[in-house]
Amino acid sequence: MNELLVVAADVTAIAILAFGIYFPRHHRRDLVVAFLGVNIGVLAVSLVLGSTTVGAGLGLGLFGVLSIIRLRSDEIAQHEIAYYFAALALGLLAGLSSAPTIQATALMALILVTLFVSDHPGLFRRYRQQTMHLDVAYTDEQALSAHLAVLLNGRIVNLLVKHVDLVNDTTQVEVRYVAAAGPRRAASPDIERIPA
Repeated sequence: MNELLVVAADVTAIAILAFGIYFPRHHRRDLVVAFLGVNIGVLAVSLVLGSTTVGAGLGLGLFGVLSIIRLRSDEIAQHEIAYYFAALALGLLAGLSSAPTIQATALMALILVTLFVSDHPGLFRRYRQQTMHLDVAYTDEQALSAHLAVLLNGRIVNLLVKHVDLVNDTTQVEVRYVAAAGPRRAASPDIERIPA
């Protein structure tokens, strides 16, 4: 009976994470499947490890190796890595608890609240990041920053020049900026934006 309560708590938590927080904000179906699969897989293995003589340390080491392999095989954004590890942690918290405890439940709630708040669209809502290809080769960072401020209608807070091609007269730059309040202006046709 206790194991059923633990499984129910985990399923509730991962459903809130995947369907209540992540998907409405980011709309990536493939990662919802990954989060659910990782969570339920970790829960199942944790429950089995908890009922055998195999040490929990071995199980945690195995999960660490598997998660590194998974993350190296497919590039995902930093916030998605946070969701990935949250799904893994929820499964571990539930699976390593022989019965629903106040501590495990509170930690699961803390994970959910942390991701809800830290990934909320209202938090740092005007801060943006773009990788851009410009049809001018900029060797002067101040001139590049001024040009990007006009193009993006915002205040440049950081930029990293990735590539300058003097032969083809192009610049590739990663820029972080604070968008101006109000509606965004259309981008100039001389750039190609790559979503960050």
